[in-house]
Amino acid sequence: MRTFVNLPLSWVARDPAWLDRFVAEAMPPELGIDTFAVQNLSMDWHRETARRLADAGLTCAVHLPFFDLHPGSLNDGVLAASRETLRRAADLATQYAPRHLVGHAAFDHSQHQPELAEWLERATGTWNAVLDVCDAPVRIENTHEREPEPVATLVGALPADRAGICFDAGHWHSFARGVQRRDLRRWLDAFAPRLAHLHLHDNDGSDDQHLGLGTGSIPLDDLFGGLIARGLHPTATLEPHDEASFAVSRAWLAARPQYAEVLSPVSAPAA
Repeated sequence: MRTFVNLPLSWVARDPAWLDRFVAEAMPPELGIDTFAVQNLSMDWHRETARRLADAGLTCAVHLPFFDLHPGSLNDGVLAASRETLRRAADLATQYAPRHLVGHAAFDHSQHQPELAEWLERATGTWNAVLDVCDAPVRIENTHEREPEPVATLVGALPADRAGICFDAGHWHSFARGVQRRDLRRWLDAFAPRLAHLHLHDNDGSDDQHLGLGTGSIPLDDLFGGLIARGLHPTATLEPHDEASFAVSRAWLAARPQYAEVLSPVSAPAA
């Protein structure tokens, strides 16, 4: 495949058939080291899972935990807990030799904008600490951010050879009200200098539904056209939340080889 496919490790722990399928179909996973995987799965479990993926010759990426985490928190206790969780996850991630890590900026406009400089200093410290643990580069993802600048500014403060942006068009469309603002060009312009990865799924603008590509109202033609116009070739992860959406997304890309060719092959060396 030309893309990664999301695979939370909590799913694998509860049903090993998920890993069997990825191996059998040679699907490169973006492994979700979620809260369950950090708190409940042993290092030996991670080593054995990583061994199976390596034996199958599968390149992988890792999505770091994000629930209840605030990497730039202005609260010292929350910041310390967030850093420790991310440090532990990054340590586990080393077992998988990932092409890259994905993490959430978690910038909250209502709380952090008035103290933007301090938030940026704390967030930068958190992600530099993650980079110290795992050799893989990090891709910072937009989630509930209303504007692209906090994510772009954070990534701009991190080493250029170790950090890039993961653009999630589904989050832009729903959480940042892209469906109403129609400001995709602005986001692509802000992210373009460091845009390295995409999360691909669809929604109707009302919520982060993770539908199959083409079944929502994200302007996917504009997205891929914008990548082409800017000479961008990011890697990508399909993020379906059910089997039907996965089949739809694969078919959508297969029917548009000109878009699939925009994406950097997942087996290519990390930038």
